[in-house]
Amino acid sequence: MARTIQSLERAAAMLRLLAGGERRLGLSDVASALGLAKGTAHGILRTLQQEGFVEQDPASGRYQLGAELLRLGNSYLDVHELRARALVWADDLARSSGESVYLGVLHQQGVLIIHHVFRPDDSRQVLEVGAMQPLHSTALGKVLCAYDPVAHAEVADVEREAFTPRTVTAMPDLEGVLDLTRARGWASDVEETWAGVASLAAPIHDRRRMPVGAVGVTGAVERVCEGGELQARLVAAVRDCARAVSRDLGAGRF
Repeated sequence: MARTIQSLERAAAMLRLLAGGERRLGLSDVASALGLAKGTAHGILRTLQQEGFVEQDPASGRYQLGAELLRLGNSYLDVHELRARALVWADDLARSSGESVYLGVLHQQGVLIIHHVFRPDDSRQVLEVGAMQPLHSTALGKVLCAYDPVAHAEVADVEREAFTPRTVTAMPDLEGVLDLTRARGWASDVEETWAGVASLAAPIHDRRRMPVGAVGVTGAVERVCEGGELQARLVAAVRDCARAVSRDLGAGRF
């Protein structure tokens, strides 16, 4: 059996303790309940407090769960609800477009792929759920940066690598691309991340009308583009899919 890390076990036990019973607990209460020395308990509490997982009441000195746990919990629920709501629509988009479909969310200064529908043919394909894509060059990433202020701030802080000669890396130029994305409601990536590959994506909003992800199609340039432009039917199909998922999340009409 793999060895566990004792300090992490203690921190997890402490969070469970604070989640049940009394709303707020003092240092002595925590130490006694977990069988820890006060110094050890205090060190773990201070660390959890610095990370936002625990808060200390200034008046009483007692501890309670922090807002960061709520944020993480909501993120977990949002991602899983988003994927569940998008399953049928993503399958329909793959069938109608004939291309691979990806669903992505903002994660650690990149795009996390949370759902991937294979291109509906007999070609050999690799499931990319869990893969990360860059914010500045992919269609999914540009959509997130255009509509999500957090993603926009993060793309300005990351190193924007030039994957191909077409990649836009200068922030002023990228701002122009994001303005265009907001104006037309979708983003494109024509050989900006991978040579010979084109993609387009549109934003998904939740019941608060906040951007929670993006959905898009990806395929060979010769299939996705026509006459040097992305095919209008694919743009319409992706936007319709994004609107359908948004409606299922309670966003209403966009």
